[in-house]
Amino acid sequence: MKNSIFIIVILFFCFTLCYLASENTIVFMGYPLLYQVFILIFLIQFIAFLPSYSYQTEHYYDLIGGLTFISVILFSLYAKYISLGLDIRSTIIGLMIIIWALRLSSFLFLRVKKVGEDIRFKEIKKSFSRFLLAFTLQGFWVFMCTFPALIVLTSSNFDVDIFLIFGSTLWLFGFLYEVIADKQKSNFNIKNKGKFISSGLWSLSRHPNYFGEITLWTGITIISITVLSGFQYLALLTPFFVFRLLNNISGVNFLEDIGNKRWGSEKEYQTYIKETPKFFPKIF
Repeated sequence: MKNSIFIIVILFFCFTLCYLASENTIVFMGYPLLYQVFILIFLIQFIAFLPSYSYQTEHYYDLIGGLTFISVILFSLYAKYISLGLDIRSTIIGLMIIIWALRLSSFLFLRVKKVGEDIRFKEIKKSFSRFLLAFTLQGFWVFMCTFPALIVLTSSNFDVDIFLIFGSTLWLFGFLYEVIADKQKSNFNIKNKGKFISSGLWSLSRHPNYFGEITLWTGITIISITVLSGFQYLALLTPFFVFRLLNNISGVNFLEDIGNKRWGSEKEYQTYIKETPKFFPKIF
């Protein structure tokens, strides 16, 4: 029952944001494009959930997430092209999300296939309601992350400005930071299986890949600022949502618990935890 309530709350919250932000946005085939994107995001999740639950597999969860990002962006770009024509801001922000989604979803998918399972879903996938909630939360993640970009993609065209330049630079920095951090850890694990990494970007913070993640979504949010008006400024919540999600719900806290169980008794790990920030990298 509790899981069902959470699902309803998530859907209602996302729909409310669409309703509040839809003023002066593109109407495509007779309906506001934001509403259509909302439906597409969660429809993909619910369709993907059925075979995943039936076969009790989480192997395609992250891949579905990436495909959802790509699908909604391509659909939005197409609708804007038909309605208004594409502008440089929409093209850039669309390409950024597609590139990020292709890289991250394929990386996570191949990692799960290599390991054999995603331990986050070991118990969750046995429950219909909990597993469905996991897919709903993934839809919520897609919606909240892309919300600023969707405002851009469903609004009038705007010229190049400082927000586009600065936001794009910040996105590039965050994207490269995340890619390098993931690559460093993958290379480390090949020769140091069962050990924790404390070199490279991982010497600056314990979760540099997540720092790159929040940075790139902040960049995308900054790009959208010029376009926002009225309730659309709610899109500025996206960086705070991503930070809260990664730091308190599905990322950092989960990995911190695993790290403490594996290496908590090791003196080197205790020193690493004490001297290395959890999220934001140390400068000196």
